[in-house]
Amino acid sequence: MKCVVSGGTGFLGRHVVRALVAAGHEVRAIVRREAFSLEREGAELVRGDVLDSDSLARACAGADACVHMAGRVQHKGEASEVFELNVEGTRHMLAAARAAGLRRFVHVSSSGTIAVSTDERIVDERAPYALETVRRWPYYLSKIYAEKLAFEENERGGFGVVVVSPSLLLGPEDESLASSQVLLRFLRGEVPFAPPGGINFVDVRDAAAGVAAALERGRAGERYLLGGPNMTLEAFFVLLAKVTGKPAPSLRATPAVQRATWRTLSVLEALGGFEGDESVAYSMAEHFWYLDPRKAQRELDFAARPPEQTLRDAVAWIRSQGPLPEGEQTLGALFRSVRRFLPLR
Repeated sequence: MKCVVSGGTGFLGRHVVRALVAAGHEVRAIVRREAFSLEREGAELVRGDVLDSDSLARACAGADACVHMAGRVQHKGEASEVFELNVEGTRHMLAAARAAGLRRFVHVSSSGTIAVSTDERIVDERAPYALETVRRWPYYLSKIYAEKLAFEENERGGFGVVVVSPSLLLGPEDESLASSQVLLRFLRGEVPFAPPGGINFVDVRDAAAGVAAALERGRAGERYLLGGPNMTLEAFFVLLAKVTGKPAPSLRATPAVQRATWRTLSVLEALGGFEGDESVAYSMAEHFWYLDPRKAQRELDFAARPPEQTLRDAVAWIRSQGPLPEGEQTLGALFRSVRRFLPLR
């Protein structure tokens, strides 16, 4: 198939382009600037923007399918910016694909639209949207609204829309290091205690293979969750310690301490005392992001490699890039100095 790809320069996008080319598809990547790495992978580049309908029409002309990944991962700042790119960009991409007569459309979303809760439940594709849980996080709200657009477009008929929802992406070649922040914080010694929540992550290479499989044989109108094993954050940091040779946090925060931490950080950020999205990270870490990927395993032959292998490859790639980038101001040093007074176990 001749496949139009948006978001091909992102962490997942580069791996998806590679997987599609390897599977024999012709890939046309929509880019806003030069992307020599995608050219080297064998993709045709076309200048465009998901908020520019005319450029999308040119990109979709003569294509058979689209994989839509373009979006903004942002947890702080203006929610309108996130919604414009993630929701309106999806609306434009769907309209351009339909107008050009494409037969297939794969919308890449996030497992966090449904697979996040305050308890340890394991969620599959039948779960409702976690609106109440994610209402403080504009990114996940925007992904919910974008998904709804995708499913609504499928209901109209004419071309099939498949939604693919990977969990946290980890692995090599995260050039922006946006998805690998949890690894960076651990490597810099900025994890003062293990949060009480749970995590699911997936190797970016396996997620890319899942997206390519969804293009070829995913059922229209269906969602596919892509993820690895579910584990507590405490177990995650123990595994990361084994991989890196650095010590795991010796203390575990109670839910009350975790909640007090992110609320305190929210106040400090509002007052200008701390930069970045520390409060959001601490808030998310008291939740459980558990999912059941068996539907993707059955229908897409999805397979997640062992989590230790993913972490080894991700950490090795980060270290191969030279000195670790400096972190934004965090509470790590503060907690290291006062943690003996905190109700941790």
